[in-house]
Amino acid sequence: QVQLVESGGGLVQAGGSLRLSCTSSIRTFTLRTFSDYVMGWFRQAPGKEREFVAISWSGGTHYADSVKGRFTLSRDNAEKMVHLQMNSLKPEDTAVYYCAAATGWSAAPGDYDYWGQGTQVTVSS
Repeated sequence: QVQLVESGGGLVQAGGSLRLSCTSSIRTFTLRTFSDYVMGWFRQAPGKEREFVAISWSGGTHYADSVKGRFTLSRDNAEKMVHLQMNSLKPEDTAVYYCAAATGWSAAPGDYDYWGQGTQVTVSS
């Protein structure tokens, strides 16, 4: 099993930046290593469905159109961490951000097996 813990959320003014981090731990009896997992960032605003933000897999990264050019996902397989650098933040980026892990490529939240507890990002105008 995989345990995920997010950190780095907070309150920032529009145009500002935040860097989210996700630390993972994988039980030693599993056959997979961290590098085998597709790692995704999702977000959920009040009253809205959880939506895809960015994912990382062995073939590269993929971003939602709404964050492309502003957010950057990076991955450190040795440290079993992923980061989400968020620049030029907008009030509409306000949401709880979740880190998630899946065994196959997908941008659908339902396809992810493991989730962190989430970290709040609030962007003031």
